[in-house]
Amino acid sequence: MPTPSDQVLARIAEIGIIPVIRAESSSQALLAVEALLAGGIPIAEITMTVPCALEAIRECRRVHGARVLTGAGTVLNAEIARQCVDAGAEFLVSPGFDAEALKFAKQHDILFIPGVLTPTEIMAARNHGAEVVKVFPSGNVGGPAYLKALKGPFPDIKVIPTGGVNLTNAADYFKAGAFAIGVGSELIDPAALKSSNALKITQLTRQYCEAVSSARPAKMQARR
Repeated sequence: MPTPSDQVLARIAEIGIIPVIRAESSSQALLAVEALLAGGIPIAEITMTVPCALEAIRECRRVHGARVLTGAGTVLNAEIARQCVDAGAEFLVSPGFDAEALKFAKQHDILFIPGVLTPTEIMAARNHGAEVVKVFPSGNVGGPAYLKALKGPFPDIKVIPTGGVNLTNAADYFKAGAFAIGVGSELIDPAALKSSNALKITQLTRQYCEAVSSARPAKMQARR
């Protein structure tokens, strides 16, 4: 029987995109979640840089329940990981690799996605039990070409490129071997958040859904 972390990983595989929510308030973050859901992406990574982020995670779980896969981003250590899990986060994402945070997550059967950039960091994360990693900031170090190079020695590692991923290059990332993509301000437009323009975010969400659907390999499409 699949474990809770296995089920979360399978749902990320099905959706193919993790929206990274950075906002100036928890209310903006929750507006983004609503807009994403309306556009067809039932997943949200609420980063710890959002003011009152833990409250936003709790409210997201209360309002949406199982309809939205709610995660926490910018999880820097085990204590933050604990706080996020207590608030209801179903998966955790970090910009880097912290062994204690990963250990905590595995003990509680929570999917933890550490950030990596180099082959050495991928090896360290994998040796500590990471099932999937986030390559960040992907766009600053070569984009899809860099991801393809990493997949050479690590063909089985599940990789989520984040940072600089957009509608123009999403297909190239999947061709390079991405398991899913992480997208921040290119999807959750900061100006739209400030003006409470949920419709713009919903429209962008639909565009990303179409781009991801058409870009993913047939074997991944079959999981949907």
